Amino acid sequence: MEHKALGRTGLSVAPLCFGGNVFGWTVDEAQSFALLDAFTAGGGNFIDTADVYSRWKPGNQGGESETIIGNWMAARGNRDRVVIATKTGMDLGEGRGGLSRAWIVQAVEHSLRRLRTDYIDLYYSHRDDESVPLDETLEAHATLVKAGKVRAIAASNYSAERLRAALAVSDAAGLPRYGVLQPKYNLYDRAGFEGALQDLCVAEEVAVVPYYALASGFLTGKYRSAADTEGKARGATASKYLDERGLRILAALDAVAAETGAKQGQVAVAWLARRASVAAPLASATSLAQLEELLAALRLPLGEEQLRRLEEASAF
Repeated sequence: MEHKALGRTGLSVAPLCFGGNVFGWTVDEAQSFALLDAFTAGGGNFIDTADVYSRWKPGNQGGESETIIGNWMAARGNRDRVVIATKTGMDLGEGRGGLSRAWIVQAVEHSLRRLRTDYIDLYYSHRDDESVPLDETLEAHATLVKAGKVRAIAASNYSAERLRAALAVSDAAGLPRYGVLQPKYNLYDRAGFEGALQDLCVAEEVAVVPYYALASGFLTGKYRSAADTEGKARGATASKYLDERGLRILAALDAVAAETGAKQGQVAVAWLARRASVAAPLASATSLAQLEELLAALRLPLGEEQLRRLEEASAF
């Protein structure tokens, strides 16, 4: 798998980012190790997690995903061969969260300890925190970069207005810039990214690593009615896509999948990977079969006519 520059960060990554949100949630440590082994054996090197993963599971505190990834890197001795992205800023309870300097400098130490490493390749502000001045957040990140604890910084869930303002603050003060944006973006969720935010990322050479590449599994075609979502870990989220437009998108995916011999989810990932503004789609898998499908999606050729039909079906 050919690696490429991740915007202006100085990092080189494979064109697929493996999502660690499932580690410690729907996947235990042993299966997580197997998935990570298969991902790297297939040429992948870009792994995404966050300090909040997977706090939402009963009994979890947050940090479970980072801990699993850290244990895997220690067991395999491969820290220098993988690019690790993690995030801070989400609510961890007891006043822990946000993007204040005080919290960021604490949070990074917790993440480093769980990841069993002395540096993080890509450190995200997980979501915008308008209660904290942008210069405070960026100066905190600059401290981490200067100390060698972080190689590059990134933003997730920022609007075009706030990302533009953050870049301006960095440029004016000589601080590290957000070099990557992680927005929600997929064949269904297009409106929030395409337009001003996409244009800004292209103009400022901010690499885009979109999450929800498969729309919580909806774009795999496995959720086609309310009954299909019942009792599923991501069923409640996937059910939001069950509208007229969502079913139209599924019909287009069905047709292209039949023409290419691929699965619907592979077509959706291939569409995303072909977007000029996208550096690497972010997607997770809970089985080796699902992971192989993701890797194969990067090799799936889509013709211009097929891309046009997918565009029309998902028009917003």
